[in-house]
Amino acid sequence: MDTGLNEAQREAVATLSGPLLVLAGAGAGKTRVVTYRIAALIRHKTAPDRILAVTFTNKAAREMQERAMALLGRKKRTAARPEISTFHSLCVRILRRHIDRLGYPKEFAIYDRAEQEGVARTVLREIQAPTALLRPGDLVSLISWWKSAGIRPAEAIAQARTDREHLAASAYRRYQKAMQAAGAVDFDDLLLCTEELFERFPEVRQAEANRFDHILIDEYQDTNAVQYRIVRALALPHRNLAVVGDDDQSIYAWRGAQVEHILRFQHDWPDAKIVRLQINYRSTREILTWANRLIAFNKHRHPKELQATRSGPPPRILQFPDEAEEAAGVVGEIKARLSGGQARPKDFAILCRTNEQSRPFEQELRKGKIPYVLVGGMSFFDRKEVRDVLAYWRLLVHPEDDQSLLRILNRPPRGIGPATAEALVNASIQQRAPVWEVLQSERRPPDLPPTAVQGLDQFCQLIQEFRRRVQKGPLVETLREMLDRVGYRREIENSYPDPNDQESRWAAVEELINALSLYTARAKQPNLNEFLQELALTGQDQEEENLLERDAVVLMTLHSAKGLEFSEVYLVGMEEGLLPHKKSIGENEQAIEEERRLCYVGMTRAKDRLTLTLALSRRKWGKARPTIPSRFLYEALGKADSPNYQRVKKGRRPAPRPAKDQKKK
Repeated sequence: MDTGLNEAQREAVATLSGPLLVLAGAGAGKTRVVTYRIAALIRHKTAPDRILAVTFTNKAAREMQERAMALLGRKKRTAARPEISTFHSLCVRILRRHIDRLGYPKEFAIYDRAEQEGVARTVLREIQAPTALLRPGDLVSLISWWKSAGIRPAEAIAQARTDREHLAASAYRRYQKAMQAAGAVDFDDLLLCTEELFERFPEVRQAEANRFDHILIDEYQDTNAVQYRIVRALALPHRNLAVVGDDDQSIYAWRGAQVEHILRFQHDWPDAKIVRLQINYRSTREILTWANRLIAFNKHRHPKELQATRSGPPPRILQFPDEAEEAAGVVGEIKARLSGGQARPKDFAILCRTNEQSRPFEQELRKGKIPYVLVGGMSFFDRKEVRDVLAYWRLLVHPEDDQSLLRILNRPPRGIGPATAEALVNASIQQRAPVWEVLQSERRPPDLPPTAVQGLDQFCQLIQEFRRRVQKGPLVETLREMLDRVGYRREIENSYPDPNDQESRWAAVEELINALSLYTARAKQPNLNEFLQELALTGQDQEEENLLERDAVVLMTLHSAKGLEFSEVYLVGMEEGLLPHKKSIGENEQAIEEERRLCYVGMTRAKDRLTLTLALSRRKWGKARPTIPSRFLYEALGKADSPNYQRVKKGRRPAPRPAKDQKKK
């Protein structure tokens, strides 16, 4: 056992049975504890494949697997490995074994956000919902919220109060039927269907629980109601459940996470042992002093205080006349430090509360010719050509996938116009069959234009041929030939006259082929559906990892920054209405506490230098309006006894300083 573990870490690693709560503060080495604990379990004769470790990102899962295996050394490594994955990947594996019991095909598709909105758009059109009352994106967000809370369509209808909620609940029921008819699930369904399997089929729950003797859950404060119940069902038979997390970093209530799960762990498991990891190996003493003072204002938390192992310069607060000056000032400082050779671009992060705040910073970074990455911008998988190619590939596995089919039915053009597509959709509704079945000649609507009939015949033949071939032939070569036959490169050239644009878009298609090639090289039995599911589960994570590896200033929201660290952090927009956000002000205390945790997360991303900035005025609807400094500034400074603090909390500007104080400054 490595002697580099501190006393609390050793205690957590050595507790090898029963319920265990490890309260791991920011930068306290929780990944180290989890991996050492996995290695310790294996050394104490637990079979590796009887250990399940679950976390929230694919990167964290890979790190755990690699570190645990490295600790065991070559002699201890076996073919069997611990099952380490995200919640969604775990549920995909469970559903592959049992989802047919719920009426879905075992080779189900996983829809992303854009495809969900496509289904939502169709459903809203069917029930003739006014666009002003409910848009497809709004419906998808509402459905996701219901699902995260474990609320099914019937319950949503019973709970609906307003006209909008009744409409959404009715659409939710149709949405689920449409998804099932397409043999598809969304990300929330991966969890919800797993929970439904456990509820309806005790033998499935028992079989899945019997696969493991030990369960470890990372980032437990981020679990939602459904994840909580899945974990409980798997852990109850043996009670060897170790959870690691930090209630002070619970910042995802907006997507269903419930901080109560980590706060009441000892109530759920009365014999649980609690270990606190409070030594922070990331930030300086000066940064932690501010962070500790701030988070102590939260009432609903486990008591703890981070302790530093080193010192550095004190954090700063910078005021600017407006948001343009704020961006220019921050980027100007970064440019000066880069020019002086004191730092590299990747050392810096600019953290915002909202996406909209990033615009002036992007402008200044471009003006200063400073390399930067915007994390959370347009996804590779949102690009038109990527969505087109994936739609073709999905159709080879799921011909009943109406969203994919309608997307590429006439792309590239094959004489099938909007009127024909609408006639096919109407026929599919009347026949209660997927559009693919309606495409077949014997079921098509009558009186279609001859060019459309010819195009439909060619399209059906193409899909049927490559559906057969993809089952037998090498995936990469087969799918590359399909793109050649379709003429997709020619479609790009015809659609985009700029050669640079053509090259960029075709490069995105080639990147998909490269990803497929890498998958086939490592998969024992390459399978197109498995590849598509893997892309759906890991694509966005991998994109962000690639961005963060560049030598560039990182511009991102506070929510995206969780789990990361940077030498120098600029936490910008420290104003009432931004942080805390205006939606939380005037709500219950829990909403402000979540905003305070968000600020705390931002502060504790900084290793060496922390700068908090605010603009004294900010434009709204084209007019400059005065701002109010964030209450969190007063709390971090230890000035909550100031009369100005009370003024700020009441939504008033601080009183001006006496003249003599201003002279001192």
